[in-house]
Amino acid sequence: MMKKDLRSMNLHDMEQLMQSFKQPTFRAKQLFDWIHNKAVTDFYEMTNLGNQLLERLVKETEISTLQFIKKQVSKDGTTKYLFTLKDNNYIECVLMPYRGTKSKQRNTLCVSSQVGCAMGCGFCATGQGGFKRNLTTGEIVSQIYTVNNNDQLRVGNVVFMGMGEPLLNFANVINSIRLLNDSHGQNISMRRITISTCGIVPKIIDLANLNLDIVLAISLHAPIDKLRSQIMPVNKQYPLNKLKEACLYYVEKTKRRVTFEYALVDNFNDNKKHAGQLAKFLEGIFCHVNLIPVNPIGQLSYKRPDKAKIYTFLKELSNHGIEASIREEKGADIDAACGQLRGKVVE
Repeated sequence: MMKKDLRSMNLHDMEQLMQSFKQPTFRAKQLFDWIHNKAVTDFYEMTNLGNQLLERLVKETEISTLQFIKKQVSKDGTTKYLFTLKDNNYIECVLMPYRGTKSKQRNTLCVSSQVGCAMGCGFCATGQGGFKRNLTTGEIVSQIYTVNNNDQLRVGNVVFMGMGEPLLNFANVINSIRLLNDSHGQNISMRRITISTCGIVPKIIDLANLNLDIVLAISLHAPIDKLRSQIMPVNKQYPLNKLKEACLYYVEKTKRRVTFEYALVDNFNDNKKHAGQLAKFLEGIFCHVNLIPVNPIGQLSYKRPDKAKIYTFLKELSNHGIEASIREEKGADIDAACGQLRGKVVE
């Protein structure tokens, strides 16, 4: 018999489970607290459930866990974790501590949603390794729970910018967001959760219809179809005009702005003309642009522009009335920055 994973269950699921066990409904709330608030991994820590219920839980359910393999700490304080899953696949997640003024101090965890990625973006290490499978809801939330437990901290911001395309694991990603947001669990505000996508148009529409108070980030990286298709195969299926329609619908439906991620690649998408083309694409979209100097990926030849070109590009966007900023780089020295996650054991 395949055991049910408690970390993939919400309160309603647990209520149904307790009903099937002929247990009172309040047991579901107790179980939810142990699983999603206290994030225990040992059934016998659940001291208020009673021996009979515990024995049945041990027999018929499980608590999905990640096995810690390796931790790397950057000179800037960023920490990258390598975990192995039950089927011996690997995933990575990245903790980014921000320690500015007291009001801005936070722990942000960049989580993975898939083992590998099928999108094949040219500048991304994850895509070079191909796609293995989707993560379960339990495996997604376990990244937050495991980091919290191992490092004795509290993750308050979550970004789905790790391995995989989150919108191609739509149900599990949305379920995990609802669990993380639950006031009886981690109680992470929806506004502190970001989904990043390379532009899966139908799923952007589906996300808009859910009207969640999250942040949507679109990996754009080029202002015209000819360039974007060279580095992002998804553009052939969902070209820029379709993507723009989806973004306009999202803004109209949610009244929230869209963040566009734009990786600056030297002599590819980084001159004044490209900035003007980007501004034209963004016309009418309530948005913000994050400029990301491209990060080195193994043997790939992409190089970042020099600082002068980066700031010229930023100024050109500003001249066109586009709100933009240069993203603070974190973790590049341990291959933990944007596009560098691979999910493998490095000797």
